[in-house]
Amino acid sequence: MKVLCPTLLLSLLAPLVKPAPPIQQDSGITFDYAADHLEEAVFTQDDENKYLHGKYLKEKQTGVRIVKRSFELQNDMITPELPKKENDEMPTCLLCVCLSGSVYCEEVDIDAVPPLPKESAYLYARFNKIKKLTAKDFADMPNLRRLDFTGNLIEDIEDGTFSKLSLLEELSLAENQLLKLPVLPPKLTLFNAKNNKIKSRGIKANTFKKLNNLSFLYLDHNALESVPPNLPESLRVIHLQFNNITSITDDTFCKANDTRYIRSRIEEIRLEGNPILLGKHPNSFICLKRLPIGTYS
Repeated sequence: MKVLCPTLLLSLLAPLVKPAPPIQQDSGITFDYAADHLEEAVFTQDDENKYLHGKYLKEKQTGVRIVKRSFELQNDMITPELPKKENDEMPTCLLCVCLSGSVYCEEVDIDAVPPLPKESAYLYARFNKIKKLTAKDFADMPNLRRLDFTGNLIEDIEDGTFSKLSLLEELSLAENQLLKLPVLPPKLTLFNAKNNKIKSRGIKANTFKKLNNLSFLYLDHNALESVPPNLPESLRVIHLQFNNITSITDDTFCKANDTRYIRSRIEEIRLEGNPILLGKHPNSFICLKRLPIGTYS
């Protein structure tokens, strides 16, 4: 057997020998470290880019959010304005009850006449804390037919308060603190001012003279010293009981110079509770169908 030379042997074996794989430990450590730092570098660069290129935008967006939130808070704190003239009735109709031209504001503690819907014909404002009535309260309210302020604290009424209420038929000012009467509208059929503090000097001579539709007059429980003058012919019921009336004359209800005159419409006159003896004035009732209610002797 022939022995191959070493050189030939190595050349034959060389293709069969594979190089050993490289050691992975150092390489792996280097790769992981590089990857970690790569991620950190990417994050840092991204954040830096955002900071460098987006700082103003971020601040602007933040500022917008702050301003928006502030505006929302301010809106929450601001009381909304009441509706304008065309919807003036809304606040009143939330506080009171508005129904088919009638406004019911009874016992709601109001201290002034509320704005009324323009179509209002009837206002019931009884048992509140109203102290004064003015012309502005009923400006541009031509449809009013009935006003009831019974049980308030009214001390003063401007003379022009009712002057433009050409359709007003019924007015109640009972149970207030009045010392005098205002000018009354011409078409009144009922006027009630009982339980006040009205004295005779608080009623002008012509207060009732031109009220040709007035049928019911209630002035009882006041401080009158005499029967109001110039009572209209239209009166059917006159309540003057519990005042301070001390005397009457032949012209109080009748006409002293006209014995044929008959006051046919009067159904009831009440004078009880006054310091007066009606029996001492027989001629004062000669024109009446019924004698006044009161003390006779």
